[in-house]
Amino acid sequence: MSLLFQQIEQMSREKGVDAGVIIAAVEDAILTAAKKYYATEEPYQARFNRDTGQVEVFLVKTVVDSVTDPDTEITVTDAVNAGNKAVLGHQVELHRPTDVLGRIAAQTAKQVIFQKVREAERDHIFTAYGDQIGQLVTGIVKRAESGDLIVDLGKAEAILPRREQSRTEIFNPGERVRLVITRVSRASRGPQVIVSRTDPALLARLFEVEVPEIYEGTVVVKNAVREPGDRAKVAVFSRERDVDPVGACVGIKGARVQNIIRELRGEKIDIVEWDEDPRSFAVNALNPAKVSRVSVVDEKDRVMEVIVEDKQLSLAIGKRGQNVRLAARLIGWRIDIKSEEEKKHEVQLQMDAAMAPSAETDIRALEGIGEKTLQKLMAHGFTSLERLVETPSAVMGVPGVGEKTADKLVAQARSILEGAAEEHSEPSSPLADDFVAVSVDEVAVSPTEATGSEPAASGSDDVARGEG
Repeated sequence: MSLLFQQIEQMSREKGVDAGVIIAAVEDAILTAAKKYYATEEPYQARFNRDTGQVEVFLVKTVVDSVTDPDTEITVTDAVNAGNKAVLGHQVELHRPTDVLGRIAAQTAKQVIFQKVREAERDHIFTAYGDQIGQLVTGIVKRAESGDLIVDLGKAEAILPRREQSRTEIFNPGERVRLVITRVSRASRGPQVIVSRTDPALLARLFEVEVPEIYEGTVVVKNAVREPGDRAKVAVFSRERDVDPVGACVGIKGARVQNIIRELRGEKIDIVEWDEDPRSFAVNALNPAKVSRVSVVDEKDRVMEVIVEDKQLSLAIGKRGQNVRLAARLIGWRIDIKSEEEKKHEVQLQMDAAMAPSAETDIRALEGIGEKTLQKLMAHGFTSLERLVETPSAVMGVPGVGEKTADKLVAQARSILEGAAEEHSEPSSPLADDFVAVSVDEVAVSPTEATGSEPAASGSDDVARGEG
């Protein structure tokens, strides 16, 4: 066996490319160089000799009595002179020397070999990883390149882009890391496997590894949403009545979910039970907050209104709106959260409006508000005091309007509207309080039914368990 063939086999193992592909690349490279050197239209062929390590270049011609096509035919005399046994109708090989191809031919051969091997490697990796999108893989961090990490997956190198990295995670070269494959492409510079540490699929795959019931199919992960490095919510469903899906994922003393939390470097995880009824699902998704009732506002546009006790409002909304934001993404509905007091005022205003003139009060009636803030409020749809009071929790979503400012604006708007209502109507009926509890398509849920346990303080628990 020649030294060249040994090197080809070594390259085959390192690149994961069949040796026959590399040999074919070598033959094509020498053939390309030979055609350039001899500069004829004759049909050259190349063959790699594994024993000698040489690439033979030759022409194949048919032996005839009279030549009509010099490129493909040869006479008996010429064939014998070339050192071949000449038999009419048979083919002979006319060898051409390769040692005369020179340095330029060698460079050409090198380029062709590199291109062929790269194409074969790209096809091999695409075949190996193309059907693994969304699957969990383990790799070793090799190096960093402009914020991106290069990870060795064994058969190929993968790229962990900066945008797919959690802000709370730092990986050093040589560190083992779990990832999920998000994309495989045939890039011009070589095969690229794109992996992620922030994709929700990573969370779902980690649960499959840690929870046997999910791996077996008894428990199903219906959906998972994340704000990487901070908090996540996972909706699970059991196909068997005797199996508690939330309990199976949490594990004894939280052992199973704690393993996932450690893998995600402390990211808090809420595990909730999936329900086909979006209202019940919303109650579970807003855990650890206790929900009083849920009503569907617009089923077509998937909008629902959630009422919570006054002291539960901040917990339901979460830090910077995180809890309600994740819950809305988990169930796929827009959630408008209101406290009991806010709902009571809203109903009171509706009743007062029914007896008062229908014209809305311009938001410019507010005192002590800057022109810039006024323009921002109007740009976000708050053109009247009534609109401001109807959705007080949404006021904090206006850029530049903090919680204290929002409370001050809403309080002032209520004061103005209530004063105007007193001028146009009699004092409101005690029935107004009872009207709060009456709403079409509402679901009344007790605090115990909503969470199954007392809620943990905001941000204190790594795992919040919700049961429908």
